[in-house]
Amino acid sequence: MRETRMADTDSIAATAAVGHVHLTVRDLPGMARFYRETLGFRDAWTDRDRTVFLSSDGRYPFHVGLTAEPTAPLPGGKSPGLYHSAFLLPARRDLARLVQWMLSRGVAIDGAADHLVSEALYLRDPEGNGIEVYADRPRDHWTHRDGQIVMAADPIDLEGLLAEAGAEEWTGIHPETRLGHVHLRVSDLGRAETFYHGVLGFDIAVRGYTGALFLSAGGYHHHLGVNTWGSRGAPHPPPGSAGLREFTVTLPDTRELARIVRRAEREGVRIENAVDHGLCEAVTLRDGDGIAVALTVDRVSGRVASTGWTSTPTTVEAVLGA
Repeated sequence: MRETRMADTDSIAATAAVGHVHLTVRDLPGMARFYRETLGFRDAWTDRDRTVFLSSDGRYPFHVGLTAEPTAPLPGGKSPGLYHSAFLLPARRDLARLVQWMLSRGVAIDGAADHLVSEALYLRDPEGNGIEVYADRPRDHWTHRDGQIVMAADPIDLEGLLAEAGAEEWTGIHPETRLGHVHLRVSDLGRAETFYHGVLGFDIAVRGYTGALFLSAGGYHHHLGVNTWGSRGAPHPPPGSAGLREFTVTLPDTRELARIVRRAEREGVRIENAVDHGLCEAVTLRDGDGIAVALTVDRVSGRVASTGWTSTPTTVEAVLGA
């Protein structure tokens, strides 16, 4: 992949977002049970004992995918890959109810922080994949300095948060919850910037953290985080490893998809494949660390039943309509 001139980058569409994370897992029943019972996601589509997709309301679009590979090698702790998947609750009260539920089940919380733009708590699933659950503060409360969003990692007011939970019976994660951002471990921060900013077109939102970069579309605080905290210069994990299989970036239309894919081709980015999923079309790229990013365009609007989900190989030209 050639170095892209950052100043010449056209931003990705303001409505672009992350869609779902897809994990390779060694214990599908155990992992599915965790995402259902501990986080409260609902099954949206299943391929028997092979793959389960879950979402906050049991419909498409998905938020988490789990594919079984019982003998998948374990990646090294410092290998490039998933740092955490971050699930955005619609309001502080919804976050409080989820946290109260997790604590009642004895879930170990790795950490918590007030990021000024949001309040967040961190945990891990049974196979060690990082998870963040968070709620944003209103955008008009965010502070900007020198063209960038101001974020921090201050102590969270956990007592004040839990006071908002109320006494209603827990019935699952709020159905308007979505994947808010994806945070990746990478081996080279500059190379990651070249790909996620220079090729995909995400804007730089925050550059002030040592060894980390935060990128977004449409002025959000971040849809993507990348860091080299312990992974700088690390090799790719073994092929087929447990952990992040791919994550998706949702785009508004095939014109935007074509614009990004053509730029990727010019810059020598590896085009992995193109797939017709029935409910959406996808073109998958690989970043410099081999992390798969599926660029998707929906054929449906809003939340719909996932009965039309398929995975039919196709060509980039067919997807782009060229």
